[in-house]
Amino acid sequence: MSDAPNPIQVQKFLGGIDYPATRDALIAHAQESGADGNVISALENIPDKEYDSPTAVSSAVSDS
Repeated sequence: MSDAPNPIQVQKFLGGIDYPATRDALIAHAQESGADGNVISALENIPDKEYDSPTAVSSAVSDS
């Protein structure tokens, strides 16, 4: 996935979300924040679990 967003791009659209947050909550928040398809796709590809911090989300995006 050469056009995968980097974790900083993803976090830009997750500002203000309350942790812990589920994958679905992360996707919904990113969509409301105007995230593009690459960011939404990256979030859809992370494991479906609860994330307790921005760092956990960034790690999951990097690993997927």
